[in-house]
Amino acid sequence: MINYMKSENYRLLRKKSLYITSIIGLTLITAAAIILYLSGEFEQNFPYATSLFFYMNVIDSKVLILIVAFLFNMLLTGKDMFLTKHAVSFGVSRNMIFWTKLFLTLSYFLFLCLIGLLLMIGLGENLLESEEQSIRNFLTASFNMLPIVLSGFFLIHMLKILRVGDVYIIVILLFFFVFSGDLLRMLLRPISALEEMYRYAPSALLSENSIKFMNLQAQFDYHYWVVGVVISVVSLLIGAKIFARQNID
Repeated sequence: MINYMKSENYRLLRKKSLYITSIIGLTLITAAAIILYLSGEFEQNFPYATSLFFYMNVIDSKVLILIVAFLFNMLLTGKDMFLTKHAVSFGVSRNMIFWTKLFLTLSYFLFLCLIGLLLMIGLGENLLESEEQSIRNFLTASFNMLPIVLSGFFLIHMLKILRVGDVYIIVILLFFFVFSGDLLRMLLRPISALEEMYRYAPSALLSENSIKFMNLQAQFDYHYWVVGVVISVVSLLIGAKIFARQNID
């Protein structure tokens, strides 16, 4: 099992897309800070050269973060999946394959997120006008986002390893993390007892998190973690169970 993990990690580190995706992500963060800084230097009364607005770009960029999560998942669940039958024939269990691919891609994804977070704080506090409690609000809002983002990562992993088409994966992600709140609000509006349930949809929670951050009212809310954990556990259990029985020829 250790040999299989080493083998997967070796293949992962040899993929150019891992480094290209990471470099592009960090470059975009740096470019955004520099553009805001220069705009503030050359334009009087420019209102957006602030750390608050800079941090807001991350808090409100759920689609971009999910795209990065999708790209990281593809590193070991894309074309490499044709190697799965060879691993199984050498005695590697499907359970080991499922969790190893998840652990490795998730580790590098979280490492990139941590580097990006530190880079943003460094740029925001040194290049831009720092606003009171902006770091605290940013970290709190990011902590609230974490379980929802992770649930998206796990959902992508489950769908990719089960060889669901990329178009269908994108539709599912858009439903859960962009449109679920609005759709549930329309569907549940006639039912008074369930009318407020839409507030716990992932997209509604992310929108609420963004609004509270902009109003400097970000605070830890366990609802994000409950919803994120439920989606994560259900996705991983279903994925592992189906993958264990799926035809891989």
